[in-house]
Amino acid sequence: METKKQDDYSLTIPLLVNNGDVGTKVKEEEYTNNTTTGTASFISTCFNCLNGLSGVGILSVPYALASGGWLSLLLLPLIAISTFYTGLLIQRCMDSDPTITNYSELGGRAFGKTGKTLVSITMNIELYLVATGFLILEGDNLCNLFPDIDFDIFGVHIDPKSGFIVFVAIIILPTNWLNNMSVLSYISASGVAASVIILGSIFWGGAFDGIGFQEKGNLVKWNGIPSAISLYAFCYCAHPVFPTLYTSMKNQRQFSKVLFLCFAFCTATYSLMAVIGYLMFGSNVESEITLNLPTNNISSKVAIFTTLVTPIAKYALMVTPIVNTIEARFQSSYSKRIRSFIIRTLLMISTVVVALSLPFFGYLMALVGALLSATVSITVPCLCYLKISGIYRRIGVEMTIVVFVGLIGVVVAIVGTYVSILDIKRHLY
Repeated sequence: METKKQDDYSLTIPLLVNNGDVGTKVKEEEYTNNTTTGTASFISTCFNCLNGLSGVGILSVPYALASGGWLSLLLLPLIAISTFYTGLLIQRCMDSDPTITNYSELGGRAFGKTGKTLVSITMNIELYLVATGFLILEGDNLCNLFPDIDFDIFGVHIDPKSGFIVFVAIIILPTNWLNNMSVLSYISASGVAASVIILGSIFWGGAFDGIGFQEKGNLVKWNGIPSAISLYAFCYCAHPVFPTLYTSMKNQRQFSKVLFLCFAFCTATYSLMAVIGYLMFGSNVESEITLNLPTNNISSKVAIFTTLVTPIAKYALMVTPIVNTIEARFQSSYSKRIRSFIIRTLLMISTVVVALSLPFFGYLMALVGALLSATVSITVPCLCYLKISGIYRRIGVEMTIVVFVGLIGVVVAIVGTYVSILDIKRHLY
């Protein structure tokens, strides 16, 4: 097959592919020949995508709702629709140019070397902080269960939370050495199941274990809306993983269906958890709802212990794009497997150090959601699509929609980041 120049590709595949129809402008044979396919099945990709979207965000949505009040819940589906749409934009850009294999190359295709560098830096920082948040989450919940476990090592006192962060990192490390997406899908399946179990356990605690749903909450809290939006945005921050999932699929034309199913499922579970948690604890809900649960109830223990599964299932998936970026730049005499082993191990160690230094889960997730998730998951895909497709040259309905969605990301990033930094500053001082 002849190799085409990047500039020869054009966005002629329709944004929404229905029943496998690629459209009238591109023949199915041309689409198939110009696409590099992987080995992952539709189901495997669904599990990996769900694992990327669902997870620790489900624990923070009640806190987000408590921050902004009942009316802020209307913003959750708005952000879901916006991020689903930008996911489709990423797919369409990759359909148009088979040389795009990861998220940073999307920026390079649109804006050259500078664009690739900026997108790569932003993406990797976001994923890195999300992975760090997993460790903080684990430390918080284990410390809540076992608050009296502390010890000394070589004369250095280790508090319970720090000890648990290191302990969990050791458990996660073997999964971090995996780099096969089909194998990772089995771990991802456990992460998806964990989210469902957490939701069911917390509902059970409210309905049958005496906690109840007596809190009325506030209709709206205007000063908390920015924090709520930031946390909602954090729930949909898996876009840097989408190109990896897309290239791993056997039948890449089904990727839009994967996105639709996963976004619909996650939005439903997030909404349910937000409402249930806010009715149970009201304005007193913690940044992780599991910290509100009485540890003597069986349902609470199920929810907390299941919460511990989520970071184990998600960590490897989140850091894979970071590892791929480092491997592409780092050349050595070691074999690729050994090089990957070293990079993944050092990456784990560094996230442990950061987690021990910045143990504020709620504020960290709000900052990631505002500064990075909104940028990477909303604004960047819109900008890249505008440039690659060339629709910025003509004013129309599509360009208007893309620009509007991109501006949502900009507003969330600016306002949310400002509020999140103030919150972290107040907590530190």
